[in-house]
Amino acid sequence: MEIWVLIGLLTGLAFLEWRWLRLNAKLWRIVQKWRPDAPVAFSSTSRLTRAIAAYQEVHFSLQTELQSLQALFQVAPIGFLQVDEDNQLLTCNSKACELLSMQPYVSGKPRLLLELVRSYELDALIDETRHAQQPCQSEWVFHPVDSDYAKLAQKQPCPLRGHGTPMPDGCVAVFLESREQVVMLTQQRDRWISDVAHELKTPLTSIRLVAETLQSRLEPPTRDWVDRLLNETIRLSGLVQDLLDLNRLGMQPSARLTLKPVDLPRLVQSAWLSLEPLAREKQIQLDYVGYDRLLILADEARLHRVLLNLLDNSIKYSPTQQNIRVQISVGQANQSDAAKHTDQQVHLEVIDAGPGFPEAALSQVFERFYRVDPSRTRQPLLKATTTDQTPALSSDHSVASQPVEAQRAEKSWKQDFFQANSGTGLGLAIARQIVEAHQGSVKASNHPETGGAWLEVFLPLKQGVGELE
Repeated sequence: MEIWVLIGLLTGLAFLEWRWLRLNAKLWRIVQKWRPDAPVAFSSTSRLTRAIAAYQEVHFSLQTELQSLQALFQVAPIGFLQVDEDNQLLTCNSKACELLSMQPYVSGKPRLLLELVRSYELDALIDETRHAQQPCQSEWVFHPVDSDYAKLAQKQPCPLRGHGTPMPDGCVAVFLESREQVVMLTQQRDRWISDVAHELKTPLTSIRLVAETLQSRLEPPTRDWVDRLLNETIRLSGLVQDLLDLNRLGMQPSARLTLKPVDLPRLVQSAWLSLEPLAREKQIQLDYVGYDRLLILADEARLHRVLLNLLDNSIKYSPTQQNIRVQISVGQANQSDAAKHTDQQVHLEVIDAGPGFPEAALSQVFERFYRVDPSRTRQPLLKATTTDQTPALSSDHSVASQPVEAQRAEKSWKQDFFQANSGTGLGLAIARQIVEAHQGSVKASNHPETGGAWLEVFLPLKQGVGELE
């Protein structure tokens, strides 16, 4: 019996010795991890004390830095919030609470975001970011919700832009910024342009009437000046009308459309016939590829304006004896849009063989008054007209010393030149406005085959309306 007790005692002592060795080795690893330069002569207790002190120092430094970042995070002029994989709000700064009309949020008490903010667009942005696993962006108008009607009347809708960023473990961070100032400035700009256009419309009409009256009563060369005055007046009247059209489309665009079934290929042919005299001068032909018949629900007059603007742009910048290709196809709508996944979309392409768009201009070609550098088109026109229609002038010969025929030829090509380059930069802007009013989109790029401009229009093809042949 004593032998078994002795054996048990020795076994226990061996186990304790093994445990002591393991703890000592673990302590040594900790010491080496935190202070590898610690002298080996120190005891284990001293080394452990030094390691704990180093850890506390690092912890205090990190905690101080974290507090500084949190203070900066709270006063940041941009909103920030973070949700976990279950859409529970983990953190939220003061600016986000202000933008989303929330009460100040207390960290450490996760709550469902839907309980705090009723915003479908924000939830959709978070879900899209989580599924795409890449940064996403969205803009919407946030309408505050409050059970107290007195407080609700004081809260105004706020346009927001959200930037979603995926985080580890299914979390999503969202940065929010207010677009109220941008929207207000845009509205002021549009209102100012509309007011100026309305004020200009009446005097321009009067000037045009006076010019038309004088036109039939004067003889050349005085009549030529009246003709030029009349042409410039007509151009300015067209600019004023374009501005008014843009302003009308900007206010409730969908409500201003007269929708009915429209045969898109027939409308393309009609728009081309309207521009055929311009195309004939440059010996440009239309190359159409697509359906013989395709019915879509659209405003025929406004869609005809879109086609006129796109084709006119292609004719203006296309070289002579080239074709302009128009293609119409039907494909599936954007799958990320839940509201459209059951519908198809019409894809209309206008492709020319001109110089195309500069890469830096692709994001701006549909902006108001934006015009690509005209030097891309003026130089060839100047050379051609100078060579073919009028001789080059030396510096010591005045215009008055030229023959009458040469003066008329110079005047003719100059007038054609300025008319060819008298665009206002509103044609593509109007086209985009009309397409977006139809719940569609436009895109500009350079075609990989021709190198020319490639304008794409995407229009929804509602089920039960489209008819293909």
